[in-house]
Amino acid sequence: MSGTGRPPSQAVEAGGLTVGIVAARWHEKITDQLVARAVQAVQDSGATATVIRVAGSLEVPVVVQALARRCDAVVALGVVIRGETAHFDYVCDSVTSGLTRISLDEEIPVGNGVLTCESLDQALDRSGLPGSHEDKGYEATVAALETALLLRDLRALDVPKAADPGRV
Repeated sequence: MSGTGRPPSQAVEAGGLTVGIVAARWHEKITDQLVARAVQAVQDSGATATVIRVAGSLEVPVVVQALARRCDAVVALGVVIRGETAHFDYVCDSVTSGLTRISLDEEIPVGNGVLTCESLDQALDRSGLPGSHEDKGYEATVAALETALLLRDLRALDVPKAADPGRV
């Protein structure tokens, strides 16, 4: 885990935006911290949040999709730690692919704060706990809010389409 090149993560002015936060219940100490930091990022940005907990990381995408139809941005939070079987790879791939598809299909930013780690210590170090090197709940939320603001601005532009011969 490097974090090298990561831009600073600071609150943005996002008053009026709504954020759905979906978090798995596995690894409660870590996911509770991810949720707390995500909620803090929403509050620091002046937005409002709805938090929903689900059984595990595989259940996150379907609830993210439901919230993507109701919110300006959604944040997915969870922890998947490598075990002795290929299950880790299947879960990580399914969750990541699902979240990407939802974001593109719904045209809503989805902050991916689902930690995919080799060990519990690595997950703790990314959780935003005191002494952690990373704060993925906060970072994923700020990224989603920044993108929601950008999309709002882009949607407000009156940009002609190249395929529309009547517009220049």
